Amino acid sequence: MRVHPIKAYSDNYIWLIQPTAEKQVIVVDPGDSGPVKAWLKEHDASVDSYLITHHHWDHTDGLQPLLDDFPAPVYGPKDSKISQISQPLQEFDKFNRLGLSFEVLETPGHTLDHISFYTPGHLFCGDTLFSGGCGRMFEGTPEQFVDSLSKLRQLPGDTRVFCAHEYTQANLTFASLVEPDNAVLKSYLEKVKLMRQQDQITLPSSLQLELAINPFLRFDQPPVTDAAENHAKRELSNKIEVFAVIRQWKDDA
Repeated sequence: MRVHPIKAYSDNYIWLIQPTAEKQVIVVDPGDSGPVKAWLKEHDASVDSYLITHHHWDHTDGLQPLLDDFPAPVYGPKDSKISQISQPLQEFDKFNRLGLSFEVLETPGHTLDHISFYTPGHLFCGDTLFSGGCGRMFEGTPEQFVDSLSKLRQLPGDTRVFCAHEYTQANLTFASLVEPDNAVLKSYLEKVKLMRQQDQITLPSSLQLELAINPFLRFDQPPVTDAAENHAKRELSNKIEVFAVIRQWKDDA
């Protein structure tokens, strides 16, 4: 199985999932049809299906132009604003495409309709989880976001994390404010800086790495709790309060 990154806009990634020897791909979050169509033409490929994580325009605007040329089933969140969804999904739904088995996790927080797609070894999580960070909390609550991230924390450590934006360097810079003594984080930030200087993609990450460096997955770790309390200048009673403080701190940074 290969996963091809397609750059879109200033920092989006559209993921094309291609099982070995297939001339068809599964398109994840097509915010822009142009670069996807160009890739399909260059590789003489077609579309098997589309996976949509949430309703934001930069994940969906390319969907209809692609459907016009490459009609295929659209898998996306149930009760969403996305009119093109033909296969509405909810928690623990499973489906198969191109020989791959996918499981659906409801991961609200960034938006209320957000879902993530897991196939063994691969997580397509849209804007719920970034490398070193998580999405802004536009529609959900801290309780929802912590629950969503807790689900993702339970996946195998070797799961490759395919998120939808190239935010890694900025996220790690903020994470270093939260955990300045985190040696793994320090080392990875230096690596990412070099990668970005050469315009290299920093994704996918791995869940094991994210559990070591990402403060939004480490909301119950003492160094993160201490940093949140120091920033808030008060004692925090639980992981939800810690997450909320870290998220607001990042928003204001």
